[in-house]
Amino acid sequence: MRHAFAALCLALLSSWPAAGQGTALTGAIDIHVHSLPDDRPRSLDAVEAARQAQARGMRAIVLKNHYESTAGLAYVARTLVPGIEVFGGIDLNLTVGGINPAAVEHMTRVTGGFGRVVWMPTFDSENQVRFSGESRAFVSVSRGGELLPDVREVIALVAEHDLVLATGHSSAAEVLMLLREGRRQGVQHMVVTHAMNAPIQMSVAQMRESASLGAFLEFVGSTPLSADAGARYDRFAEAIRAIGPEFCILSTDLGQAGNPLPVDGFVGFLDAMRARGFSAQAVDQMAKENPARLLGLR
Repeated sequence: MRHAFAALCLALLSSWPAAGQGTALTGAIDIHVHSLPDDRPRSLDAVEAARQAQARGMRAIVLKNHYESTAGLAYVARTLVPGIEVFGGIDLNLTVGGINPAAVEHMTRVTGGFGRVVWMPTFDSENQVRFSGESRAFVSVSRGGELLPDVREVIALVAEHDLVLATGHSSAAEVLMLLREGRRQGVQHMVVTHAMNAPIQMSVAQMRESASLGAFLEFVGSTPLSADAGARYDRFAEAIRAIGPEFCILSTDLGQAGNPLPVDGFVGFLDAMRARGFSAQAVDQMAKENPARLLGLR
């Protein structure tokens, strides 16, 4: 079933205007890949994700799971798929204890040292739960306009271990608080997680401020086959021009069952940005150079 779905996605992408034509992923880095094992349907497992990326000549991928660390999974994927750099991270949702400095510290000691990214809470974030109108437990990063002490402690660990601070599904105001604290504590690698997507929904002015604090802005392509893809890419292109490609990263946020495979979606996204007037150099900067800098790759 999974292989049949992959074949269908390839067929759809080949019929999509200009999809995949002249676009190579050689040297590209996708900082936002979802895979099995997980608690929800995914289109491929971590080893398959690494293998497909390696086959396309990609330099690296980052495996993301909302509910458990992927540092060990990155080690396994690297062992089984040589020729590509695979990184993991930890997402500070309820299942890892929320804002849990001990969990972050543990991730840094996992074999290989490939746990590179610390995401602030995503699906369990207070901002996400309130935005979705849910009535359940959540994880807060701030109270009364101030970051919580454990959040500051986690940011200190990010700085100490030269990790990546990713802002998760925090509110736009919280994102800026996190970035200011990250800068104050000397964090060298910061990224605003899909800044324009709900429930973050940053304005261009807020994204410019984020860039001024030393953060990259992540734009996730998701599926190029959805009905709103064209309008979504138009909005992204307008924002990127206002911010500057030097501050932006293109990734996929793919791996969900029912969507194109990450490598295919990445091709579609990069083609879409080219079609909107971005030069090959600008696209390379956002898909190769900036994510390499974020991950501390030379």
